[in-house]
Amino acid sequence: MVSERTLGIGELSRLTGASVRSLRHYEARGVLAADRTATGRRRFRPEDVETVRRIRLLLEAGLPLAIIEKMLPCFHDAGATLGACVQEYLSEHRRAVRERLVELEAQESTLRRLESLLV
Repeated sequence: MVSERTLGIGELSRLTGASVRSLRHYEARGVLAADRTATGRRRFRPEDVETVRRIRLLLEAGLPLAIIEKMLPCFHDAGATLGACVQEYLSEHRRAVRERLVELEAQESTLRRLESLLV
């Protein structure tokens, strides 16, 4: 039986700023769990508000959900700190971001050259 102290998907969406569609996607990908009522409606725990906020923070950093799933258990102190278990993921992602920045800077330089050819 689902506890009365739970949140519906709309309420979780409102509290976190994540769309209902995103919440369904997070659940389908296994980074967010929902209980179901007898009628099949999703019910979330109050602590899932913080879980969704963490997911969104990690997504904002450009991390994929497959990695986020591995990183979520590494939050400690009610999310105030991250354990060392995320260091490899963060370092690898930062390296990839730096590589993309170099590529983007080269593209921007080429665009500037092309724009200088405009008459």
